Amino acid sequence: MEKSAVEKLFEWFDETTEIIQAHVDEPYLNSLTETMDTIFYETPHEDFDDILRKKLDKKIDEFKHINHSKQDLKKAIQLAILNGMKGSVQEQHVMTPESIGMIVAYLASQLMKNKEKIRLFDPASGSGNLLLTVMEQLEQELKVYASEVDPTLIQLAVGSANLLQQEVEFFHQDSLAPLLLDPVDLVVADLPVGFYPDDIRAGDYELKAEEGHSYAHHLFIEQSMKYTKEAGYLIFVVPDFVFESDQSEQLNRYLKEHAHIVSFLRLPESSFKSSRNVKSILVLQKKGVKTNSPKQPLLVQLPSLTSHNAMADILGQINRWFQTYKN
Repeated sequence: MEKSAVEKLFEWFDETTEIIQAHVDEPYLNSLTETMDTIFYETPHEDFDDILRKKLDKKIDEFKHINHSKQDLKKAIQLAILNGMKGSVQEQHVMTPESIGMIVAYLASQLMKNKEKIRLFDPASGSGNLLLTVMEQLEQELKVYASEVDPTLIQLAVGSANLLQQEVEFFHQDSLAPLLLDPVDLVVADLPVGFYPDDIRAGDYELKAEEGHSYAHHLFIEQSMKYTKEAGYLIFVVPDFVFESDQSEQLNRYLKEHAHIVSFLRLPESSFKSSRNVKSILVLQKKGVKTNSPKQPLLVQLPSLTSHNAMADILGQINRWFQTYKN
């Protein structure tokens, strides 16, 4: 049975990355970024030795003979990144699953359907999978920005965007530091969960902890709100306990003052390794002069994402809700 284009591409990425890794003695994910650059520029890096350059010239030629679509390429890149993350010791080296990214993208398309141009920002872009998935689903003219502090993840995101021919302006920095960014129409992010170690910087936030370290996911919500236009929308993948933690009272007060809660979609436990890791999707609208809270926020418990009939029923309910929601 002939291999699919995705299988051929993944094998090509994996083999090429291992060739580079053997020569440069770097972790798999770092070598994968070099693989991406090699194919994007269609030439090996000039700093590589002659032996490696000859091997990569041969691999470039192989790549050109694999017939594939952009979607095939995206899936193969995802598989290669996930393959590298399996062996990573970095806790932050995780990828937003494609199934969750598609739900976020669907919500984004519903919220933005009346706009001709969209300014989009992901303040926790990681390897870029969530942002690129959302970009694929939005048909409007886009101006896209992303921020990520981890050097390996941002290189993977840049490489992915280049290969998928998506234009994104990246900020390589702590996303909770001030950003050179004008307000956007839409924020999407899979929020980092846990404590933020810089208590001095956290002190600049309304959502700073009264004692001890502040929650990073709370600070990301406030930072994102700061860079969102009045009446703009924010779609966050958040920990399921976001409104039940020891600092949730502060978060509730902040949101009541600055935002309308549009929707809260609880993702199925089957999508996560354990019940402790379950996440939900929180949709907010930044308050503005002409904004109002929805009469009834969209509150949904999503079924298993592999149950196509149940998902079709839920999406039908969500579609009907959006028909009555004025944005």
